[in-house]
Amino acid sequence: MQNRTGGSHRARGMHIKTVDIRQVRTRVPVLEGQTILEAALQNGISFPHGCRSGRCGSCKSRLVDGEVEMLSHSRFALTDEEKAGGLILACRAVPKTDIAVAWLGSDDEAAAAQARTWQGTVVSIDDLTHDIRRVRIRPDRTDALVFFAGQYADIRFGPSPARSYSMANRSGDPELEFHVRRVPGGAASGYVHTILRPGDRIVLEAPRGSSYLRESHCGPILCIAGGSGLAPIKSIVETALAHGMRQAIHVYFGARAERDLYLVEHFETLVRRHANLVFTPVLSEVRATARRTGAVTQAVADDFSDLTGFKVYVAGPPRMVDAAMEIAFGRGLNARDLHADVFFTPQGQPLSGAAG
Repeated sequence: MQNRTGGSHRARGMHIKTVDIRQVRTRVPVLEGQTILEAALQNGISFPHGCRSGRCGSCKSRLVDGEVEMLSHSRFALTDEEKAGGLILACRAVPKTDIAVAWLGSDDEAAAAQARTWQGTVVSIDDLTHDIRRVRIRPDRTDALVFFAGQYADIRFGPSPARSYSMANRSGDPELEFHVRRVPGGAASGYVHTILRPGDRIVLEAPRGSSYLRESHCGPILCIAGGSGLAPIKSIVETALAHGMRQAIHVYFGARAERDLYLVEHFETLVRRHANLVFTPVLSEVRATARRTGAVTQAVADDFSDLTGFKVYVAGPPRMVDAAMEIAFGRGLNARDLHADVFFTPQGQPLSGAAG
């Protein structure tokens, strides 16, 4: 999980800046080396964000006052023109002075529900593939945990460190569904795959993340999932269909080989029920197969020459997300119409979707 900076740092005399977040009319402390986003989340503010690594642009904000140092980021997430116009990425901006910022976008889309701490019980565990397990959790509270389709939770399984996993179900369901891929050497995923049992107690914080379904959008939708990135895409697609969104919805699911595919029959059933849904699995390491092969992003590139007016949701490993973003923006997609959930392992920066 993301390293948290606690009060002990203050005792060692670290310099503290403040950030005035205009939407919530609140000033929060920013410890030395912290980004604006880290400080906001640490202080319980649901600042819009997605990848937390300067790739997706979901945390794009206007620097109202003060100075920041910008860490490395994708040119797609923040262009030179936008920087010249006073825009920054909160996930990559380290304050050099006291500052004031305002995130972009409408308040309706930006003001996701505040994260809360929940306790619950594991009610079932089953294997989806050789290295992905489905874990269903029932929160203790009788009122269902409310979230936007595509958001995630920070979960602590037993004594293992907390990790981020996306909800794969629809909001309002009595149980939460998570897809946990086993990461070699991963403490949390290793615990889930070897020790966790139905009846075990867990603690989670949810909801988190800004890569969620925008239900006000009326144009076509493109979803690209890699591996266990299918979890938030499943939530987005099922919610869109259940809420009567009738525009074209294209889902591309990339995996290495046949054994890495899962829930294919589930999506094929949805396709038979909904004429506006198209589901395309793509295998990257298999040649002799009836399925499409190659990189899932190349399949998207081959099928779409113009993505103007689309909403694009991407969830999976960093390389796939980067390739998807380059293709989408190269085909006319507006940067504000791409919503990315980057799945990192603990060996990289452990961010949204991390499964270690």
